[in-house]
Amino acid sequence: MSKTLGLIHTSATLVPVFQQLCQEWLPDVKVFNIVDDSLIKDVIAKGTLTAATARRVVDYVGSAEAAGADQILVTCSSIGAAVETAAGLSGVPVLRVDQPMVDLAVQTGSKIGVIATLPTTLEPTSDLVRRRAAVAGKAIELTSRLCEGAFEALMSGDAAKHDQMVGDALRELAQEVDVILLAQASMARVVDTLAEADKRVPILASPPQAIKHLATVLS
Repeated sequence: MSKTLGLIHTSATLVPVFQQLCQEWLPDVKVFNIVDDSLIKDVIAKGTLTAATARRVVDYVGSAEAAGADQILVTCSSIGAAVETAAGLSGVPVLRVDQPMVDLAVQTGSKIGVIATLPTTLEPTSDLVRRRAAVAGKAIELTSRLCEGAFEALMSGDAAKHDQMVGDALRELAQEVDVILLAQASMARVVDTLAEADKRVPILASPPQAIKHLATVLS
């Protein structure tokens, strides 16, 4: 009997990204999507994840469970704390998208770099790195880098400026750390534009790592 995966997104742009990954890694798994971009808009506007928004995330997880999901993946890092709360209330496993990526980074090196274009995503991902390293019993050195202005450039339609700013930051950070984490899925495409010489350390994106992890869980 085939399994069902419920995906909860805060941006419609992530639906095709995960659709492609699921077709590749989870060909026999049924997939459905729940999308509400007002969640991330609220987090950005208020500069933090509020209790009201966290409650809505919990409600969406409950809705996905009610829709028949055997596993739920929430694809936005900025609402990670609410995802962990929802996981404790759900009758089915709930995964925050960045956890498999973070666990791999902790295994890969002790000098870990986190890069983001939104401060609301940088801190939750950095916090998760610290906590997962503690769970693994590993001492790490964390370097967090915010590409200020890159997200605004992307939202205004200037993808080239966004990509250049993120690319420059990646090249710089690669000289300081053992592994780099992309705090947002929207940054992953920039890695493909880098010259091989600039990829001197592993650069990890959350979508493929999360789906690869689920491939082992749902097999």
